[in-house]
Amino acid sequence: MQFWLEFFSIIAAIALVVQVVILTALFFQLRRTTENVNRLMGDLHSRVGPILTRVQILLDDTQPKISSMVNDASHIVYLARGQAQKKARELRERADVSGGRCRRRRRWCRELRSGSIFCGRAAGADRVTNRANSRKKNSSFSGFLVMSF
Repeated sequence: MQFWLEFFSIIAAIALVVQVVILTALFFQLRRTTENVNRLMGDLHSRVGPILTRVQILLDDTQPKISSMVNDASHIVYLARGQAQKKARELRERADVSGGRCRRRRRWCRELRSGSIFCGRAAGADRVTNRANSRKKNSSFSGFLVMSF
């Protein structure tokens, strides 16, 4: 039994030495890999740093311009909306005065016809509807006026 105890002790010592050698090799390999990664990160930082600095400067320079452009665009939209509402209100008032019917000789009727989105009838289509109106006196389409704002 003494022999087996010495034999397994020697095997365990050899295994322990092999493990120490492997762990030492792993340590030195890890240290070399860490140095390589640090060197690569330094190179990357030296290359990307100036690019990021230039981008930051560019963004700092353009941010006020972009903000002013957005403010100008919102002001233009506000003015255009006001003008469209004013024009729609004028056209509604004119349509209410005439009883909702387009008349050829009035100036505002030409404006309605030229827009053709405001008047339910396109320019020249009143002749067709007049013929249809002569056939159907109680047509609900005869005074159709589109005003959706």
